[in-house]
Amino acid sequence: MGRGTINTWLRRARLAVLGACAVLVLIAAILVWLWRDRPSVDNVAWPSPPVPGENTGTVTATWLGVTTLLFDDGETQILIDGFFSRPSLFDVLLDRPVDNDAPMVNYALDEFRMRQLAAIIPVHSHYDHAMDVGAVARRSSASVLGSESSANVARGAGVIEDQVVVVSPGEAYEFGNFRVRLLPSGHAPVGWRGSILFPGTIDAPLEMPQPVSAFREGGSYTVVIEHPEGTTIIQGSAAFREGQLDDIDADVVMLGVGGVGTLGKEYVGKYWQSLVTSTGAHAVYPIHFDDFTKPFGEIVPIPRFLGDFEETAGWLEALRDQWDKDTRLYVPKFGEPIALYEPPLPAT
Repeated sequence: MGRGTINTWLRRARLAVLGACAVLVLIAAILVWLWRDRPSVDNVAWPSPPVPGENTGTVTATWLGVTTLLFDDGETQILIDGFFSRPSLFDVLLDRPVDNDAPMVNYALDEFRMRQLAAIIPVHSHYDHAMDVGAVARRSSASVLGSESSANVARGAGVIEDQVVVVSPGEAYEFGNFRVRLLPSGHAPVGWRGSILFPGTIDAPLEMPQPVSAFREGGSYTVVIEHPEGTTIIQGSAAFREGQLDDIDADVVMLGVGGVGTLGKEYVGKYWQSLVTSTGAHAVYPIHFDDFTKPFGEIVPIPRFLGDFEETAGWLEALRDQWDKDTRLYVPKFGEPIALYEPPLPAT
């Protein structure tokens, strides 16, 4: 092979490498743009949630990001999920082992006065729901109430067996004046071709540190919390079983909307009717719309390509106007107590 031929091949190889690099740079730029293109909560023109007052009853709920919710009636507290440690985006993408953020867990328990915790209830055992349930339980006398997988998250953190309760679906559990039922549900099919991320179960105590992929879904639940003042339904993941809630009357629905925008308006319509129309709820709060790779307390909606919160909010408004005109829509504010059981709107 002559020198000229060798030089020609070298030039072609350099051009190929440069072309490949250019393509990679372009792809990286597109991914960065997609990640930074986010809706704004400020563009959702819904009224502020009702705050505790003389005529609102004693039961409050405080949203602490994603689907972590603190219910409190002044005597007893119930924590839905427990997610205060926040693995970074790179921890998640690279599936690096992560550990509970002890200072952040301590801060959350103190800042939000979780001194009367009776139960910690993960809606399923993915890390963005159950990562800190064991760490919280060890700092309190609260029971961890959930699936066998959630129980193994607690056991891995050293929670004593007396505090671990594997639920019987549909059975009522009483904590003070609260009565709790967990109904089998499902996880929103937001993965590739309708799959879910990290399916399966956690079959042994999960000792930290662990990669986020170790937190398997483990079975999902619709949580029904009844109190003499009213009833709230928590749907942490945007899935539903048609007809399951037809016999349940509710005042409030905490409606998980994470990724639901990617499932289409028709799906969201069925979701709304199954959770809101069928129960007669007069107040709906979307949850799980925020980016859970951000630090605890920093509320930023997930990127548009993963589910546009502004578009989803518009769909929910349209569904409310079509099916449930007297239902109020609110966006919860991080860390601010909500007066759950305000009187319903008068009939028109």
